[in-house]
Amino acid sequence: MRSTVRLRVLITCGVLVAAGVGGWQLLPSEEVRADPIIVGTTDEVTGLDPAGAYDVGSWAMYSNIYQSLLTFKPGIPTPVPDAAESCRFNGTGLTTYECTLRDDLTFSSGRKITGEDVRFSFERILAIKSDVGPSSLFPTLKSVVAQGQKVTFHLRSRDATFPLKLATGAGSIVDHSVYPATSLRKGNVVDGSGPYLLKEFQPGRVAKLEPNPNYRGAVTRAGHAVEVDYFKASDELAAAWKAGQVDVTHRQMPPDFLNKLGEERDDGTRITEAASAETRNLYFNVRSGSAMTKKAVRQAVAAIVDRPAIATGPYKGTVEPLYSVIPQGFLGHSTAFYDNNPEPDADKAARLLSNAGIPTPVSFTLGHRKDATSLAEAAELKKQLEDTGLFEVRTVPVVWTEFQKEYAKGAFDAYTVGWLPDFPDSDNFAGPLVGTGNTMHNGFSSATIDSLIAETQQYSDRQKAVADFKAVQSEVAKDVPLVPLWQKKDFVLSTEEVAGSQYLTDGTGIWRLWELGWI
Repeated sequence: MRSTVRLRVLITCGVLVAAGVGGWQLLPSEEVRADPIIVGTTDEVTGLDPAGAYDVGSWAMYSNIYQSLLTFKPGIPTPVPDAAESCRFNGTGLTTYECTLRDDLTFSSGRKITGEDVRFSFERILAIKSDVGPSSLFPTLKSVVAQGQKVTFHLRSRDATFPLKLATGAGSIVDHSVYPATSLRKGNVVDGSGPYLLKEFQPGRVAKLEPNPNYRGAVTRAGHAVEVDYFKASDELAAAWKAGQVDVTHRQMPPDFLNKLGEERDDGTRITEAASAETRNLYFNVRSGSAMTKKAVRQAVAAIVDRPAIATGPYKGTVEPLYSVIPQGFLGHSTAFYDNNPEPDADKAARLLSNAGIPTPVSFTLGHRKDATSLAEAAELKKQLEDTGLFEVRTVPVVWTEFQKEYAKGAFDAYTVGWLPDFPDSDNFAGPLVGTGNTMHNGFSSATIDSLIAETQQYSDRQKAVADFKAVQSEVAKDVPLVPLWQKKDFVLSTEEVAGSQYLTDGTGIWRLWELGWI
């Protein structure tokens, strides 16, 4: 029988540290297989237009079919040129960023890419400002100027993280001649210049990708044909894996299934296990009319939540309790919520509500994604809160595409959402999650936190931002716009016939399908 191979990958401060990757060698077979490698995932693509989606499934696809000015090499937190020939800050002010576009780029339509396409791509993101789009990543971007192949970004304030943001899905370059300037493009047609061409896309079912022969950029490896199969639930993905219907799986397998992997030592499975930066938070809608408008209510919830019970219950030990908005392994991580509440304390919660004159039980709605693990997590949170007699919780499961829209418009008092960073810097856990106009749309705004976030962005030497990041976390633990729940490991499974699956998870936010190949 074939033996199980386990790879362990550790991410520290966004930098990949690999242990055991060199423990096995991949040798090509004499015959080259032409059939596509089938990758299974539960992450859904909510839209193919980069101006209208800010979720893991969509951005995973963008990194393959679109091109950004910059990108990340595997495990390296400093971006390198991709569509750009070169990029740099002009001067020491960190307010003007210049890129020179490569001169040999074309969209899949054959049209040459110019600086005007780059300018257009960023301006339409800010103009459309979709509720579920990435505009919140660019609060410092004031204007974009294109002169031939040269593109200049003018920023409102110093932002050392701006190059990192250019390397994300938000930096995807689109064709200004076919994408609308003030609305999202309809349909499933893509005009990109990435390593792959999207040959077929059926929403929620399948994406078929073929290598782009005209791609020019940072990726030097010629990819193999890939078919991404989308599953509605983790148990469906696990069943497909067991039946041999997929060659690689990434995000998300059921916790019970992952726990049993170590016991099945001879099934031929290659496992990449990474200390991921994926986190999950309980967000509070603080807009007028919500039960969570008053800080004392949010603080009371924070005093009750039992993270270890969530980690060992619904998640079967596949996640670790998290006590701050910035996770372990990232610059400036602290345990601000643990410092305030080392143990669940119902008596403290009761005092907080009583002192604020808030009658109990406090009734509120808890929205969550409609899947088995999220259902179990919501049930555990409901039990913890209701067992105190201080809260009445009505859980509301919603399918993912609708769930995003619902919480964006304030349909729930509280809601649980996972977060996978777009780039390897603590800034990605600050502005997008707790800054004014954040991507979680909970209505939270703090001048103090906004000021601290701006302070962190002014340092090219990121170590100088540590104190400000810790101050951000301290303020978040006081105001409680969210309650951190957990940080998880990431698992990629592949058959022994597939090489390169470890590159699908490395902490840089890029889904490198082109690294996959038949052995």
